Amino acid sequence: MNRVWLALGAYVALGVLSWRTIDEPRIRLATLAVLGMFAVKTLLHRRNAGVSTEGVGAGDVGAEREK
Repeated sequence: MNRVWLALGAYVALGVLSWRTIDEPRIRLATLAVLGMFAVKTLLHRRNAGVSTEGVGAGDVGAEREK
């Protein structure tokens, strides 16, 4: 959980820095959109990783897919 919060904090910090340093509104919004997509991807990956390994041992992940 700590790595997820660290990644989200980094996205927020990058968003604030880009907002303050980029003057062109179009490029600023595009940059924030890309950072937002990375944040959503991070959250979705965390959610999917938690669901896929629930109740399965670390060595059994590949065996689960074969069933």
